[in-house]
Amino acid sequence: MNDITILVVEDDPAIRLGVVETLKSEGFRVIVAEDGYAGQRIALEETYDLALLDLMLPGIDGLQILEAIRGVKPEVPVILATARGDENERIRGLQAGADDYVVKPYSVKELLARIKAVLRRCGGSPENELLTINGGVIDFSRREITYPDGASASLSERESQLLYYLNRHRDRAVARGELLAKVWGIDPTGVNTRAIDMLVARLREKLGDNCDSPQFLLTVRGKGYMLCRTPPPDSVS
Repeated sequence: MNDITILVVEDDPAIRLGVVETLKSEGFRVIVAEDGYAGQRIALEETYDLALLDLMLPGIDGLQILEAIRGVKPEVPVILATARGDENERIRGLQAGADDYVVKPYSVKELLARIKAVLRRCGGSPENELLTINGGVIDFSRREITYPDGASASLSERESQLLYYLNRHRDRAVARGELLAKVWGIDPTGVNTRAIDMLVARLREKLGDNCDSPQFLLTVRGKGYMLCRTPPPDSVS
């Protein structure tokens, strides 16, 4: 794994040292920032494969850094480190585009497992599959949409995974709870599903699908979301 670089933004010296040593022992390269200002600067200027952001940071917090990353590097996966009991902050993080989170105090085994799982997903779909929707070609391995005029747009890791899962189960309604469990990898019990709705809205925009009357990425009321390769005679919503 010596070709993989991880950005660690953590202000607690003991936690930061332990995380860095663990990651290096696993063969990762590590970039470190000790506060929010340095973290955001490095996040926007440096090249890395995954960011691990502490939520509570001096200066700029982890959510602000996450939003900055999503603005310029939507494809880079981000894991948030949150304090136990900060459920609302975790939900806000997922809504803002975080790919996963770990709850402090966490074990190094859990952290490594989550990092490796996110990096596996980040590698693209298990197959170099192409999907054509509304004239655009989605390359899951590159997480990119190419439009008929030759222009292209990047997909975030989560957007790609959600679209890939819906494509695998196309033409049936997939419940929000199933998406949280299979795509987000979290227990859907009691979790606000607004994060899914916001992600679907961003995907519709990138697919050129009418948000008010979608033809391809449909909302099936009371059931969930359904992906159609061709517009149905009467779209659900």
